[in-house]
Amino acid sequence: MNYLYMFYNWIKQAIFAIPGRVIALVFFIALFCAPLITKSEYFLGIIVLSTIFALFAVSWDLLSGFTGQLNLGHALFFGVSAYAAGLLNIHLHYSPWITIPLGALVAVAVGLVVGVPALRLRGFYLGLVTLTFPLILLGIFFAFPMQTGGELGISGIDRLASSRVAEYYIVAVIFTVSVLLIWKLTDTKNKVIRLGILLHAIREDEITARASGINTTLQKFIAFALSAFFAGIAGGLYAHYMRIATPAALELFFSFQAILWTIFGGITTIYGPVVGVFILYPLLELLSGVPWGEQLRYIIFGVVLIATLMIMPEGLAVWVLDKLEIECPRCKLINAFTRKKCRACRAPLRIKKKTTV
Repeated sequence: MNYLYMFYNWIKQAIFAIPGRVIALVFFIALFCAPLITKSEYFLGIIVLSTIFALFAVSWDLLSGFTGQLNLGHALFFGVSAYAAGLLNIHLHYSPWITIPLGALVAVAVGLVVGVPALRLRGFYLGLVTLTFPLILLGIFFAFPMQTGGELGISGIDRLASSRVAEYYIVAVIFTVSVLLIWKLTDTKNKVIRLGILLHAIREDEITARASGINTTLQKFIAFALSAFFAGIAGGLYAHYMRIATPAALELFFSFQAILWTIFGGITTIYGPVVGVFILYPLLELLSGVPWGEQLRYIIFGVVLIATLMIMPEGLAVWVLDKLEIECPRCKLINAFTRKKCRACRAPLRIKKKTTV
């Protein structure tokens, strides 16, 4: 009973005392309970694709948000893994449990190649270089249509599982584990893994970080490799779920979508891209089924995005958490907005007053 009480007390202090973690817990519970609520393959399919694209957007945030390495061609990693998984499955008859991690490793190899310019370039110069890699790969795929399918891509890839519900849970579990792992890797308060604080230092001032003894070259390579790996996992899941890998996975607009999703939800947060995808992607898909929705959905998408960023420039998720959470000025512990004193050190908390115009 003592262990149960200790576990309950830990859950109470680590999760239920922080509004953001309560929201995350509710989200993951809803994610895993969705097949119990509806059997519609259409709605479950939207959720599955949202989880895949959310993992893709989070991988972009890991590289560009935390490290400051602007990647405008992030679809390269997604598309390379999708094609690699599809080719391995069709020609060598490997199962998805082998093709997906192998496709992710191929994406890592490509990411390390792309990471070479990151050692010399920053900002828009790096962005322009990364923008060209998907175009180069598209040219290679079109030059060998017998192997890659050309403009039609690869079809007939094996499914993840025998049923859609099983596929749903496979994608949901991989998404959950991957996002939590990325969150722990980038946590600046993590005393065991110091990657998060190192990436923050590189983003803020690479010269100062190098002067303080940080091996910025190694850390940027690690960032590119991790970002490519998780984007590759998303690409492999997409190929096996949709049973197709096409040049659309390498299009520039797909890379820009990851950027828009991340900025909408909140960059450099990990949870921001998830929020952005789960709001914007289902909105676009649901509008496509409405009369005139196909023509209006991108207009509505643009209006929602612009309005949100004008009101909440740091992102929707960051804005919401700023209203729900208060940081203790003494011990820096996060408290719910309803508290007047810190739950740990009992210091008075700042009351967030509404500003009047």
